[in-house]
Amino acid sequence: MAQPLAFVLDVPETPGDQGQELSPYDESEVHDSFHQLIQEQSRWVAEEGLELQEREPGAPGSGHETLLGPEGGPVHSAATLRILASMPSRTIGRSRGAIISQYYNRTMQLRRRSGRPLLGDVVTRSARPSIRLYDLELDPAAQKEEEKRNLLVKELQGLSAAHRDHMLRGMPLSLAEKRSLREKSQSPRGKRRGQPGRGGLLSCCSRLGDACVLALHSLGLALLSGLHALTPWRYALKRIGGQFGSSVLSYFLFLKTLVAFNALLLLPLLAFVVGVQAAFPPDPSPGPGPGCTGLELLTGAGCFTHTVMYYGYYTNATLNQPCGHPLQGGQCRPRAGGLPYNMPLAYLFTVGVAFFITCITLVYSMAHAFGESYRVGSTSGVHAITVFCSWDYKVTQKRASRLQQDNIRTRLKELLAEWQLRQRARSVCGRLRQVAVLGLVWLLCLATVLGCAAAVHAFSELMLQGPVAAGQEVALLALPLVVCLLNLGAPYLYRGLAALEPHDSPVLEVYVAIGRNLILKMATLGVLCYHWLGRRVGALQDQCWEDVVGQELYRFVVLDLLFVLLDTLFGELVWRVISEKTTKTRRKPEFDIARNVLELIYGQTLTWLGVLFSPLLPAVQILKLLLLFHVKKTSLLANCQAPRRPWLASHMSTVFLSLLCFPAFLGAAVFLCYAVWQVKPSSVCGPFRSLDTMYGAGTAWVRHLEAAGPRLSWLPWLHRHLVENTFVIFLLSALLLAVIYFNIQVVRGQRKVICLLKEQISHEGEDKIFLINKLHSVYERKERGQRSRCAGRSGKEES
Repeated sequence: MAQPLAFVLDVPETPGDQGQELSPYDESEVHDSFHQLIQEQSRWVAEEGLELQEREPGAPGSGHETLLGPEGGPVHSAATLRILASMPSRTIGRSRGAIISQYYNRTMQLRRRSGRPLLGDVVTRSARPSIRLYDLELDPAAQKEEEKRNLLVKELQGLSAAHRDHMLRGMPLSLAEKRSLREKSQSPRGKRRGQPGRGGLLSCCSRLGDACVLALHSLGLALLSGLHALTPWRYALKRIGGQFGSSVLSYFLFLKTLVAFNALLLLPLLAFVVGVQAAFPPDPSPGPGPGCTGLELLTGAGCFTHTVMYYGYYTNATLNQPCGHPLQGGQCRPRAGGLPYNMPLAYLFTVGVAFFITCITLVYSMAHAFGESYRVGSTSGVHAITVFCSWDYKVTQKRASRLQQDNIRTRLKELLAEWQLRQRARSVCGRLRQVAVLGLVWLLCLATVLGCAAAVHAFSELMLQGPVAAGQEVALLALPLVVCLLNLGAPYLYRGLAALEPHDSPVLEVYVAIGRNLILKMATLGVLCYHWLGRRVGALQDQCWEDVVGQELYRFVVLDLLFVLLDTLFGELVWRVISEKTTKTRRKPEFDIARNVLELIYGQTLTWLGVLFSPLLPAVQILKLLLLFHVKKTSLLANCQAPRRPWLASHMSTVFLSLLCFPAFLGAAVFLCYAVWQVKPSSVCGPFRSLDTMYGAGTAWVRHLEAAGPRLSWLPWLHRHLVENTFVIFLLSALLLAVIYFNIQVVRGQRKVICLLKEQISHEGEDKIFLINKLHSVYERKERGQRSRCAGRSGKEES
């Protein structure tokens, strides 16, 4: 078997190097050593009388001509090989001896900084290891390595315990070698401490304390692993990403994000509104309440009406004791000594603060996803990085290793598909034909959206004209049923029209489908918002219209879940069974990312719209999302196949969060702001009864503070100049837009700088190649000159 080539470099040290010993990983020293090498070669060339000249391309000995060996690699002379061996990249990180020598140099520098005596006072410089004083071989001898190890142990003994532990942790060595170095570098005093001696009680107590600390640490790790095991997406996300790729995985990651948003929205509502009202329930209404029949799980009415589920259950009084004599107008007055917990103010502020926290979290998540997905990276070496640098060597279980293999294989498919897509080119006629087909399909889709919106508006007006009787709660499901049917059928029509479009990129196809479904959902929700806050409020002026709106939004959320489950059953399971039994190909259906993602955004928008009228609606949404995760995961693994055209979903999370932020959350915020500032609350229920607007609760609280005394006069001033002043709102909005704009510009600048740096790195590599070729030509000239002189001498001797 051929032995590996051992590069040997013997460079004499200059007098300036006598007082320092730098690490070979020092970047400036690497450049200086390469510069010194160039100067030495130039000096030798000057002594021989040679001169570097530009050669014509293709000339013999030119730097642009490289001889190839039998395996296609370049063939260099012995002098060039010596130069290549002396380059810093050939002398760093090649062997364990080099690593030990490197950390020996670092420990010596630490001793020099701390003022301790150097080992050089005892051991001569020639005995100390250095990158430039010993031959770096790929397989160093055991004797030399042991000498280097002993010198490193002596230097480690001179360091403090903290520095020694830090140095050992950073060494790229195995745990056994680190443990051996730690045992050898311990002082005799430290070794005696670890041995049992006369102080048996002290050593026993210390061992007991260490055992308790280790037990607590193990218990904490076990609890963390147990909590992590309770999450439903522990192994599912890895399995989905390995089998179906990042495009399908983005849907489940988005669902996981929505669960976190709803939990963040629910926690303050439970703490400051629902929990407080449940602890101090209001007086029960006279007469027997409606009984539960089981239909309330679908309609949200019946026995759910007078509970903490809806707005009408919450009172407008202090909550520590029943009300005293009511004031004129029906507002409840607390008795003396009551708890100063203003329920209307708590209800309004909690909903506002919960929405503000959700907004901040959503914007931060979107910015973080933008930075992760649009990070500029060179695509020239991403395939090699995926092949050689993607494996996690900490994986020991077969299941985890199999998932990682699937993930890497799917990742390579996506990268190759994206690379092939960039290589394609379409003719001018093909582009014109594509634009014409796209325009026609878009016209048909927009006509479908207008038809669906008109149908929803007409049916909602029909529902207002015929009120539902007391025993006919099933009729309440008519409007949600019609809307869910339209939302279910229109995406299939869009999918059929998309088959006519010649999309080369599957990413563009998904984005177009998302845009069409988004327009349909937003148009339908816009008509429904007008129906709830415009028509419903006028028709139910003497009733608790907030409960009616909350119940209707609950029905929309529940029926949306049922239709998603039915679509999963008939659209994936039944289709798979039919295709396997009737066709020979047995092709399974693909997972429709656009439609499923828009269903999640639609359901989340319904939750944000109804949180003011049903504070527990986020809890219903969390249960819905968890059920959807398990159902979709099971159906995906059993009934669906991986995309026929793999594609890399690098920007999908950013797109989903952007759609969730701007159309969905912004629309829900506008809806709630209009309900708080403009719509008159009902006078028979809720915490804002007898007020002109819900915002009037804040104004009444400010007037109460003004009457309380001059000590709290600064709070009304802040409310008047910061909350009621529209200029401050416009200024904050302008500042927010300016921050977003500057953030975008900073990201663009960073991308441009990264591109420039990558270009500079490529130029540096070209410069090094040019330098090596020049040095190669210089040595060839030198060798030819020596051969010619030898030939002349031999000719003279023969003559």
